[in-house]
Amino acid sequence: MKKEQLYSGKAKTIYKTEDPEKLISEFRDSLTAFDGKKKSEAKNKGYFNAQISKKIFEMLEDEGIPTHYISMVSDNEMLVRAVEIILIEVIPRNIAAGSITRKYPIKEGTVFKTPVLVMDYKSDEHGDPMINEDIAVAMGIATYEEIAQIRTMALKVNDILVKYLDKKGFLLPDFKLEFGRVDGKIVVADEISCDTCRLWDKSTGQSMDKDIFRFDKGDLSKAYEEVARRIVPEIFE
Repeated sequence: MKKEQLYSGKAKTIYKTEDPEKLISEFRDSLTAFDGKKKSEAKNKGYFNAQISKKIFEMLEDEGIPTHYISMVSDNEMLVRAVEIILIEVIPRNIAAGSITRKYPIKEGTVFKTPVLVMDYKSDEHGDPMINEDIAVAMGIATYEEIAQIRTMALKVNDILVKYLDKKGFLLPDFKLEFGRVDGKIVVADEISCDTCRLWDKSTGQSMDKDIFRFDKGDLSKAYEEVARRIVPEIFE
C-alpha cells in the first residue's frame, strides 16, 4: 500500500510502503532537459516508460542480472526494492552521439569497435562530471571491487539490449544505467526507458527518445508510443 512521498525527481515520484524494504516508483508525464531548464508534459509518457522498463527489467532478470524491480502496482507505478543508490551514472556508448561528440573530436555516428563505458558522478550541483575509479573510491562512493562489478554488469546489459533492440528495429547509440546496493549486492536500479536510452529507428535514423523534446524534433508522445508498440505490444491488445 502506497504511503507518504519519499522523493520527487525530474520524472518519477518515490513513495514509501508498509514494508520499509519496498518502495513504489511512480512514472510521471513530466519532461525536463538541460538540467531542468526546459520543462514540459507529454501525454502517456509515464505509462509507456513504466511498461518499457518493466519488460526490460524482467528480461534482464531472466538473463541473470539482478534489478530492483518486483512487480507493477498500476499501469505507471512500479513496486521496487529499496536500494542504496550508488552515485555513479554509467553510460555505455555504442555509437557516438550527444555530449561525447561535443567534448571530444569524435564525429556523430561513429560506430565504436567496442563499447565505450563512461562514468559520471551523479550530482546536479556539480554538473554530473565524469569520474573514474580512483576518484569514486577517494570520495567513498564505491570500492574498486564494486566498480569492477558495475562495469561487468553494464557491459552485459549493453550486449543484451543492443541485440534485443536490433530485433525491434532500433539502434542503441547509448543509454544511462544506475546501480544500487541491496543487502550488499549490486543491482540495476532506476529505469531503462525512452527517457534514459538514445534510440534511433534502424530504417529512418529518426530519434525515438528524449532528444525529440530536447531539440524540438517532433511529437514525443507519438514516438514513445511507437517504441512501446514494438517492445510491449501486449499493452495495446
